[in-house]
Amino acid sequence: MRAPPGEQMDDWDEGAAEEAAAQRVDIITGPQDEGLRLDRVLARHLATLAPQISRTRLQALIAQGQLTRDGRAVGGSSAKVSAGESFSLILPPPEAAEPVAQDIPLAIVYEDDDLIVIDKPAGMVVHPAPGNPDGTLVNALLYHCAGSLSGVGGVRRPGIVHRLDKDTSGLLVVAKNDRAHKALAAQFADHGRTGPLERAYVAFAWGVPDLPSGTVDAPLSRHPVSREKIAVRAGGRFAITHWQRQEAYDDPQGRPLACRLECRLETGRTHQIRVHMDHIGHPLLGDQLYGVGQRTKAGRLGPQARAALDALGRQALHAGRLGFEHPVTGDFLVFDSPLPPDLLALEATLADAL
Repeated sequence: MRAPPGEQMDDWDEGAAEEAAAQRVDIITGPQDEGLRLDRVLARHLATLAPQISRTRLQALIAQGQLTRDGRAVGGSSAKVSAGESFSLILPPPEAAEPVAQDIPLAIVYEDDDLIVIDKPAGMVVHPAPGNPDGTLVNALLYHCAGSLSGVGGVRRPGIVHRLDKDTSGLLVVAKNDRAHKALAAQFADHGRTGPLERAYVAFAWGVPDLPSGTVDAPLSRHPVSREKIAVRAGGRFAITHWQRQEAYDDPQGRPLACRLECRLETGRTHQIRVHMDHIGHPLLGDQLYGVGQRTKAGRLGPQARAALDALGRQALHAGRLGFEHPVTGDFLVFDSPLPPDLLALEATLADAL
């Protein structure tokens, strides 16, 4: 399944940070509300359901058309209500503050006047989002680059061309000016199908595939029940992951237990590798969102391997290779990042079947 010619695709990359969603508050009036002003009734109910909403804020939301009565927009806040009426109020997500520069150490792999390549540690969020207002890669870049970042991504994502999930470590490139940003974004939109972009991830997964390599071609969209998850669903955005088995690991009894894979993306959807590997029965070690069904396999690990997995505290995924055409010089640049210490420790204990 391929993208239609010329289709521009979002480069969500591995596990993009979640954006805040609008919240809907539903209220059904009771006998105690009969004949009272609408804003007074709503304020009383919201004192329990959404105490952060002031009377002034409530009136503004009503004026903006965010309130409906029995499915129809309500234009004013002074009307009287009757018992048994159904109201729905949409609370927009809070506006994030403009990121500030913070002196946070960065592992810089390469830097010139147009771009900077970072080896991101696990645990670092790429850009500010609800729940992570600061301490992000963007905050660190604003300090390091002293404001010299592309503005194409907006004030919250200056220079950000692609992203990695908070708990995925590895390489990513950031644009320092708009020219570089647009050229790099075009390469990531193409995902290496016709251009030079190259991205490879190292993943440690449960089980050992029968075949030495394969491709997962399965559309992805938001999980119908769990908002923090992505799922393979018909009608979702097309997503393609190519994988190759690199190593197989047995448990102390000599039975196949886990493997090391190289995964290459042909698209860049949220949680793509994690969901696709789970879809074919090989979820990633340490993945608390998609790999919870494999807890019994963790019991087959030797004591040292189990300790290494417990210490990992994240999905075993690392963006180990990044190659792209320089947006100004046209040179092909390729960078490799070795496994970080936590994954090296896990790999060593798996290899020793300990």
